[in-house]
Amino acid sequence: MSFEKLARMDLNLLVCLHVLLEEGSVTYAAKRLCLSQSAVSKSLNRLREQFDDPLFTRSAHGLVPTPRARALQPMLEHLLHEIDQLTAPPTFTPQTSDRHFTMALVESAYPLFLPQFLGDIFSEGPNLTIDTQAWEPNTFDKLQAGEIDFGITGKDLNPSDAMLTLMPPKGIVFQELCRDRQCCIVRKGHPALTQTWDEATYLTQRHIQVRCIGNDRWLLDYKLAERGIARDIAMYVPDFNSAACLCSQTDFVFTAPSHFAHYIASQLDLVVIPLPTELPPMAYTLFWHQHQEKDHGHSWLRQIIISRCRDLPVG
Repeated sequence: MSFEKLARMDLNLLVCLHVLLEEGSVTYAAKRLCLSQSAVSKSLNRLREQFDDPLFTRSAHGLVPTPRARALQPMLEHLLHEIDQLTAPPTFTPQTSDRHFTMALVESAYPLFLPQFLGDIFSEGPNLTIDTQAWEPNTFDKLQAGEIDFGITGKDLNPSDAMLTLMPPKGIVFQELCRDRQCCIVRKGHPALTQTWDEATYLTQRHIQVRCIGNDRWLLDYKLAERGIARDIAMYVPDFNSAACLCSQTDFVFTAPSHFAHYIASQLDLVVIPLPTELPPMAYTLFWHQHQEKDHGHSWLRQIIISRCRDLPVG
């Protein structure tokens, strides 16, 4: 491919040649192109120089293409169609698309959010694929690199709190989906249920802790540390379901987001009790990269997620 030669090629000349081949007349071509006959004649002269061929001969019935011009016609039609498609505004039709979207979610978001929007997504886009993965410490890097389309995890509302736990980097856009509070899960018959449930009782318990986004500490731990106190963490586990299952077999206390706590308690016959210490609410948040803002398919999916989740009650 000769880029120097291509750089010298005037696309307007190719359009003019295409119309001349279709019309067989400088007069009709000029009208269709909204140009003067003189301008079209000058373009034809330049085309003859470009292709080193007469391209047309005159007859009583108009312009007659040369063999070279006839050979160029199907290639021109294909080329101009491809250029037209290249410059056309992007479209997305969910009913016929087989696009693959990738999403990273914190584990507690699965039972809360996916049931809200998956039905609508696959009803409108039956051939789409949704590929989910766990939210990890490098999820923001993946969003920036375009390796995933969306992320959903909890974000603390106060900026100073978010600096301690989760602060999205430059270029990451986000939208709050719903707010949630922390509460506690214990097994039925847990000794603490027979006591006054206050902060003092809470702090005498042994706790099970999920490593969230690779961190051993949650906002609660930072807030307690500001007062010079700490929870007694007996176990660290990698996921919410494991923590809840272990609570059903031990006297550990699991502090978890309220929506997830009530969901898993109904599955495992656990007891949900309030968190007996003051802690600001957090917001489950949808994240994406700003380079996806004008992608029609991304925008379509983003709006479904936001619209279906915005009316969820605060936990």
